[in-house]
Amino acid sequence: MLAQIVNMIIGLWLMAAPYVLNYDDKGSDNCHIFGPLVITFATVACWEATRSIRKSNIPLGLWLIAAPWALGYNETLPMLNDMVCGALVIGLSLFKGKITESFGGGWKVLWQ
Repeated sequence: MLAQIVNMIIGLWLMAAPYVLNYDDKGSDNCHIFGPLVITFATVACWEATRSIRKSNIPLGLWLIAAPWALGYNETLPMLNDMVCGALVIGLSLFKGKITESFGGGWKVLWQ
């Protein structure tokens, strides 16, 4: 769960970074879209029953790494910020977290 809390903080930073680091319009819009998405998936992944939703942050992190080239960022600092944030989001999304309860149901019950 700690990894997901850190991902939430990264999402908050992504929303604040355009003002702190003086992003251009494309980079600013990108952070304002993907910051809340990272926060949403990290928040939902805090509960044991929905822990697997953490994997949804992996494509978001990959986009954050690729966005500086795809969107044509003009400055180095915003480019590095998005790439580092993307790598951290991916890395932290790989941590499964401790599961103490067993939740039944779902499709796999039909095949057992």
